[in-house]
Amino acid sequence: MKTLIMLIASGKFLKILSTGGTMLISVFAYSLVFGWVYAAGLVALIFFHEMGHYLAARQKGLDVGAPMFIPFIGAFIALKEKPMDVETEAYVGFGGPFIGTLAALACYYMARSYDSPLLLALAYSGFFINLFNLIPISPFDGGRITAILSPKVWLLGAPVLIGVFLYRPSPLLILMAIMAAPSIYSALYHDPNTEENARYYNASAETRITYGIAYIALLVFLAVMSHEVHMMLEIYRGGGE
Repeated sequence: MKTLIMLIASGKFLKILSTGGTMLISVFAYSLVFGWVYAAGLVALIFFHEMGHYLAARQKGLDVGAPMFIPFIGAFIALKEKPMDVETEAYVGFGGPFIGTLAALACYYMARSYDSPLLLALAYSGFFINLFNLIPISPFDGGRITAILSPKVWLLGAPVLIGVFLYRPSPLLILMAIMAAPSIYSALYHDPNTEENARYYNASAETRITYGIAYIALLVFLAVMSHEVHMMLEIYRGGGE
């Protein structure tokens, strides 16, 4: 009881309640389509992804809200203060897909150990979600990471987003495209010589190269694992042939 009172007094209880409550709502919503076991696993994978962002933001000293879940859209953490430089932005952006990938890998190895199609399906979802989030355009994590190279990279994200929509049409992608429109405009008219941009996007060549290599490595790894696990799931569907 004393611990509960302390949590309420500090405001942390409301954060726990909001995160837990929206998680339960998401599990219920997903369970109507996929069943509750898969739904719980999927929400857990999204939780790990968002906690990657949360922990990265806290490491950089940013004030950040607890994860909030929206069924069939995903989840988000609210940064209560804007990162002061692009390196901080990239670090926070990378935290989500990095931790999310580790969670998907855990599902993958458990699936192989226990010969579990359910865990394998969750692993595929985890790999694909994190791969999707690496599209190099804001508000995706990939846009927040690649901005350290140049906001012009966002122009590459537009055709990728269109390609994903043509491959898997979804109203959610239309929403994402609308949200990404300001980033495309910013990339088109980005002027690196303004005082504000010069200060915000200032980063050493070593830092840019490090994030560039890390981004490409994670992108390739997730693409390979998504394909491999998808093929494994096809074997299960085919009865092991």
